[in-house]
Amino acid sequence: MKVLIPIDGSASSRRAVEQVLRHASPTSPPEIHLLHVCVPIEAWEVRRFLTSEEIAEIQYQEGMLELQACRELLDAAGVPYRFRVLVGDGEVAEAISDYADEYGCDLIVMGTHGRTGIGHLLLGSVASAVVHLARVPVTLVK
Repeated sequence: MKVLIPIDGSASSRRAVEQVLRHASPTSPPEIHLLHVCVPIEAWEVRRFLTSEEIAEIQYQEGMLELQACRELLDAAGVPYRFRVLVGDGEVAEAISDYADEYGCDLIVMGTHGRTGIGHLLLGSVASAVVHLARVPVTLVK
């Protein structure tokens, strides 16, 4: 079983990792994939002073920080995992769905609300889009 857990550094994404850990079989744990997707930075004010490579490096480092708490949870539980930071190239939900397809994930487990502002009140906009785009089951964690 391959489980993709999109991470944005929010408490909701940490709860998604905890949910997977609660239901993981100790004898046959799932193959866990943590994924952080950075939105593209198109602002001319930023691009005026930084190269594309510098922006990508900053976003990668920020993504690694966002993954840190969830990686620590998995390390403490002794559960192996893979992690990846994708840096800007389109929509976040589309990148999550594409990653699940590319790596043959069987399930996506994600928080219902991230750090994207007030967006949708009942269901985060990224979570809502992933539910519609994904070709595998999606479990949402409050």
